[in-house]
Amino acid sequence: MAKTKSVYVCQNCGAEAPKWVGKCPACGEWNSYVEEIVRKDSGGKIPIPLAGDGKKSKPVLISEIETSEEPRNDTGSGEFNRVLGGGIVPGSLTLIGGEPGIGKSTLVLQIVLNIKNKRTLYVSGEESARQLKLRAERLSFENPECFIVSETSLEQIFVHIQNVQPDLVIIDSIQTISTETIESSPGSVSQVRECAASILKYAKESGTPVLLIGHINKEGNIAGPKVLEHIVDTVLQFEGDQHYMYRILRSIKNRFGSTSELGIFEMQQSGLREVHNPSELLLSQNHEGLSGTAIGAMIEGIRPFLIEVQALVSTAAYGTPQRSATGFDLRRLNMLLAVLEKRVGFKLAQKDVFLNIAGGLKVNDPAIDLAIISAILSSNMDLAIDRHTCLAGEIGLSGEIRPINRIEQRISEAEKLGFKRIIIPEFKNIDNKKHRIEIVCARKVEEAFRVLFG
Repeated sequence: MAKTKSVYVCQNCGAEAPKWVGKCPACGEWNSYVEEIVRKDSGGKIPIPLAGDGKKSKPVLISEIETSEEPRNDTGSGEFNRVLGGGIVPGSLTLIGGEPGIGKSTLVLQIVLNIKNKRTLYVSGEESARQLKLRAERLSFENPECFIVSETSLEQIFVHIQNVQPDLVIIDSIQTISTETIESSPGSVSQVRECAASILKYAKESGTPVLLIGHINKEGNIAGPKVLEHIVDTVLQFEGDQHYMYRILRSIKNRFGSTSELGIFEMQQSGLREVHNPSELLLSQNHEGLSGTAIGAMIEGIRPFLIEVQALVSTAAYGTPQRSATGFDLRRLNMLLAVLEKRVGFKLAQKDVFLNIAGGLKVNDPAIDLAIISAILSSNMDLAIDRHTCLAGEIGLSGEIRPINRIEQRISEAEKLGFKRIIIPEFKNIDNKKHRIEIVCARKVEEAFRVLFG
């Protein structure tokens, strides 16, 4: 006879309590405890298909362990391979998260159809096989070894895995999968945790890589308990603005590679196209003679970008001037405006300031500060900045231009795209001879403005 008991589980962190509490003692979240019925059944273990002889492991001396480079499976996508660190590692568990409608299923299905000579099993808990077939036809990719099944029961998924014997398994999404051993609805903390743990055991013991697709909540985190991110080997975030065509695949956690890599895709009618040189797409070539536009050299992950910064300064129509920033931190914009007024002497207190990062990107790199204040000043004075000039530098509170990291990469990217001059902070170890671009070093904001506007 199965024993049943009721526990209260925090939907944010997965902590359990015997009774309902208002504030979770583990994570501090309010009103996050939900009652869940857990059934203890000694005979209800999940049948996990395994490969090999199934022998139990035993302790081994660290000096006796043989090490070698992890073999990786090519996904057929250069950007996806870059984020993973070279490809999919056998036996790894990868979680891909993103907002609804951002293109997670399209990305994974495109990768599955692109993989050659690998038997794959795509398990969908959200779409029917017919819907996936229609999407595959739109993507114009073919893989004769791709199996598709619509299933939400974990036990039945393992039956399909036993029958197909795939080289790669995709589960879309983990929040729709449930197991019969737990009496709670799919997507609850208990179900997500138990299903992910069972899938992890299958992946590690069989050596089959598994890709999980997960939703995110309104705060931007992976939905479900935080323990889900600890269980998996790699956490990838697929992000972008739905009103723009660019998508960024970012690595948040990676046990087999760097977390500073990112891949860039462009959403098209026929699927996602890899963007190998994003700087050319993010720069519009028609701003010559227009004020309020500056080109900044930024670093996202370890990749250099050149982006267009647009600013508009106008006289405030009402008593309180407006400050608006799209793709940039508004508080940092207010700080830069204060530096301009206090240290440089430009009066902007009674003027509206609007800032936009072209392309729908969100920029956190402080090296974009110099381009931002240059664009603001260009709009205020109605003087255009030379379109062959690029800027990179962090602005301090005393008006100085502070050093930035990866300066060589920024200079090389600007030189590759045909810029003739770049304004950077003062560096001692810059070799001007190996660069064909003119490098101008400035210690203070006034020096940079003197070069730009004369």
